[in-house]
Amino acid sequence: MTDLYERTRESWEDIWEDASVDVELEVMEQDRTYETLGVYPNYLPKDGIILEAGCGLATVIMKLREMGYENVIGLDYAERALQVAYKYEPLLDLQTGDVHALPYRSNSVHGYLSFGVLEHFEHGVGPALREANRVLVPGGTLVLTIPYPNIVNRLVQLKRRLTGQSRLTDDDFYESTYTQRQLITELKRAGFQPVLVRPTSHSFTLWGLGKPFRAPGYYQTSRLAEWLGTVVRWLFPWTFNFTTLLIARKIRHIE
Repeated sequence: MTDLYERTRESWEDIWEDASVDVELEVMEQDRTYETLGVYPNYLPKDGIILEAGCGLATVIMKLREMGYENVIGLDYAERALQVAYKYEPLLDLQTGDVHALPYRSNSVHGYLSFGVLEHFEHGVGPALREANRVLVPGGTLVLTIPYPNIVNRLVQLKRRLTGQSRLTDDDFYESTYTQRQLITELKRAGFQPVLVRPTSHSFTLWGLGKPFRAPGYYQTSRLAEWLGTVVRWLFPWTFNFTTLLIARKIRHIE
């Protein structure tokens, strides 16, 4: 484990310390959330074991339970997040653990979910994907969301280079972006066959441009952002893509 890896974990502990489950549940009801939540459950078996690796406050698990998924497990290496989630809903099945060393048997999980997690590791997404492959049953479903290097992200990175800043988001927190081709390549290397690859959350790309596209509240987008987001989703789906949704099947076991 590198120093940067540990600092990123500690940063998440700090982030979740003051977080609110109620606020995160409000985010779950935003339109951009349903760009993914309205899609991936259709690929998950309701009678199977579903793991969210990097569950944070476990609001996705709460939502899936409402939708009839009873065997949903949450795992995170940030213990504070799990403590907050337990306090809110003591019946949740949550465990402390690392997505690179999952405490589950091989071929024991039917669905693996990872939302905005794997981009935070300096060694890339490959090791975590191979571990996901290990625990998934043959034909099991992987659902992944990863930030895309959209036009706003590229402008920010250009500014950082011109001003001599690090390519990292800050000194203690790592985050990277992946193109569609890079993600598909990584999935295939890890023994997966992509089923769906879709750009999402275009309004949130606009949120990153500042005040005209932001509304009061926790990461709320303005009406202007929502309207323009709909436009650019049709005209420039990848240029303004904020998060790529990928759904894949395990087609071979990786040792």
